[in-house]
Amino acid sequence: MGRQDQQLQVLNALDAAKTQWYHFTAIIVAGMGFFTDAYDLFCISLVTKLLGRIYYTDPASPTPGSVEIEVEEEKLQDITRGRDYGLFSARFAKRHGAHLLGTAATWFLVDVAYYSQNLFQKDIFTSIHWIPKARTMSALEEVFRISRAQTLIALCGTVPGYWFTVFLIDIIGRFKIQLLGFAGMTAFMLGLAIPYHHWTMPGNQVIFVFLYGFTFFFANFGPNATAFIVPAEIFPARLRSTCHGISAASGKAGAIIGAFGFLYAAQPQDKAHVDAGYKPGIGVRNALFVLAGCNLVGFLMTWMLVPESKGKSLEEMSGEADDEEASANGGATAVNSSGVEMV
Repeated sequence: MGRQDQQLQVLNALDAAKTQWYHFTAIIVAGMGFFTDAYDLFCISLVTKLLGRIYYTDPASPTPGSVEIEVEEEKLQDITRGRDYGLFSARFAKRHGAHLLGTAATWFLVDVAYYSQNLFQKDIFTSIHWIPKARTMSALEEVFRISRAQTLIALCGTVPGYWFTVFLIDIIGRFKIQLLGFAGMTAFMLGLAIPYHHWTMPGNQVIFVFLYGFTFFFANFGPNATAFIVPAEIFPARLRSTCHGISAASGKAGAIIGAFGFLYAAQPQDKAHVDAGYKPGIGVRNALFVLAGCNLVGFLMTWMLVPESKGKSLEEMSGEADDEEASANGGATAVNSSGVEMV
């Protein structure tokens, strides 16, 4: 038996094996390796170098400063002493409970809409006859046509939306951009859904694609960018990663629902036109109405629950600056009441 046959047998055995603890271990190790390698290790050495030069340089020494880890730990303990509270505490619920609900809900809703329309562009383009039916093309021609259409949408809608966010986020603010994005997605999806049959007629596909591109533009000049940024700015430092993770997990749940939900929901209502292996759904038009509804709810949740963080420090947004001021005032009051003369 050759080496290649042995390798195939191993792979076949893994495919046939029941789910075991090994599978979860492999997923966790691979995932953690990806995140630490990509997002931390490549940049942390540069960050510590800069921090050392900025905050720890001794003017009397010719050698640039370096970060003193033990000193930093002592400073962190001094900063957080007396102000610790947990994720499930009443204090957190009072201060940030509504914010966490807002960031998690809006991330969930935008991912329902964004992943739906992103993953199934090819089905939408086929339904309006912009791309011919698969049976009329070879496999290579079908892939070429779909790739060309998706590239056009990305270049005209997705990428410009991101750059608008980059240039305007500190001018307009996160809150307004997220509101504008949800509103734009709602408006343009309704513009696609209400006269949907009009767009399927010959000669109207170009305008449909133009409007469809704007849904991607406002997704990225909107909640698909800000939903990631806001949770990293508005929560206390000791809970910031946890709250951001909860919000992100909510978003991925929305992505799963959007991906699988649209796959089934967009199937035609007429059994004669349903894809093999699927049951009749609500159709593309009604699915667009559902996505527009998700965006409208996202707009309302942003309006009610998501704060503006533009121009504010992390301490101001998280309330830690208020804690520090209250702690300082309390200390001053205690000294005064003891009769000690203040200098």
